[in-house]
Amino acid sequence: MGAGAQELLIRNATVHTATAQGTLKNADVLVSGGTIRAVGTGLSVPAGAQVVDAQGRSVTPTLFGGITEIGLEEVSGERDTVDNTLALGADTKQMTVRPEFDVTLAYNPDSILVPVTRIEGIGWTLLGAGTATGGSIVAGQGGIVRLDGSADPIGPRELFLRIGGDAAGLSGNSRAAQWMILDQLIDEVRGRISPDANAALLTPAGRAALAKYIGGGGRVVVEVDRAADIRQLLRWSQRHNVRVAIAGGAEAWRVAPMLASAKVPVFVNPLGNLPADFDKLGATMENAARLRAAGVQVGFTQAGDASHNARKIRQLAGNAVANGLSWEDGLAGLTRVPAETFGVADRLGSIAPGKRADLVLWSGDPLEVNAVALQVWMDGRAIQMRSRQTELRDRYLRTASPAAEGGMPRAYPASGR
Repeated sequence: MGAGAQELLIRNATVHTATAQGTLKNADVLVSGGTIRAVGTGLSVPAGAQVVDAQGRSVTPTLFGGITEIGLEEVSGERDTVDNTLALGADTKQMTVRPEFDVTLAYNPDSILVPVTRIEGIGWTLLGAGTATGGSIVAGQGGIVRLDGSADPIGPRELFLRIGGDAAGLSGNSRAAQWMILDQLIDEVRGRISPDANAALLTPAGRAALAKYIGGGGRVVVEVDRAADIRQLLRWSQRHNVRVAIAGGAEAWRVAPMLASAKVPVFVNPLGNLPADFDKLGATMENAARLRAAGVQVGFTQAGDASHNARKIRQLAGNAVANGLSWEDGLAGLTRVPAETFGVADRLGSIAPGKRADLVLWSGDPLEVNAVALQVWMDGRAIQMRSRQTELRDRYLRTASPAAEGGMPRAYPASGR
């Protein structure tokens, strides 16, 4: 990290507040003690404050990296470095349901992926629990972490479920069985099935953990794509008063009015445009725009290797804007919407007095692929814009001395000469 928290004034910026104020031209942001103190024009410079002239460039809150395993995985192909799934059963016939499983306990703030992601303007992410053979459709719990090097998550925990055809192997090869299992789990939580019954699936800790998400408690994040499955999810969640958010939602636009009425936010992959499987036959790059037009709160998350490529999420938002979503809603999907959905809006996701001074100065439009983060501040501290990737770049760009002068291959650090 850079210098300790101090008074900072960013002047003459295009400030994208991600609040009802919208975008402020030629505005200033005053930071003191790691907190935003004022946003406006012509703010006076406190004694001893560092002044940064943005020269009209964009300033945003640090962006949401989506649902990832940053700090939970290091090398995707090396199982010993991946900690986001639980598989205590030997196979699908030995399903284990452990909602008490909390992936944040394995978070490594020293992961190489943290600075790699942070210098791209991504300041926070939701650690997600994944499903695997020997586990269940109830993946476990995760939470928000700031990519500032701190070890502990912030805000409440979220519970992760996976519903649909891709998860049918975890439920006896039938998606219908997924609702049967979920209803049984609620019966166990509510005492309608004895803990020592032969068919009981939950441990005492599991019942206590799941109880926090039933009856209007914590947020449940459901990975689901097919419109018919989303419809069943809404019925199930309303019947049991479960607060849900959807991740994926390739066909969510088909039930957009129902989602808006139920106030269910949807975190879409705006590049989903092909029927990759039978749950995504209705995929369209206009998904985000159609959902938002119906009144749904829209955020973004990636499919595939989201942890190592978290930087791409702002390109996803840009593609959603290119396909009909407003620019302000595109930015909101990376800032305010996830902050509100996951219970950290009092600290993150917007530029307003009292919020943490997690800020980014951009070279251009932050939703354009050709823009880069010029400087990132976390709690008002300017971070070093370096990562393992930039160090490797600089090493291999360096001109090697001739061998006759004792030069070594470019792969060697200068100190080894």
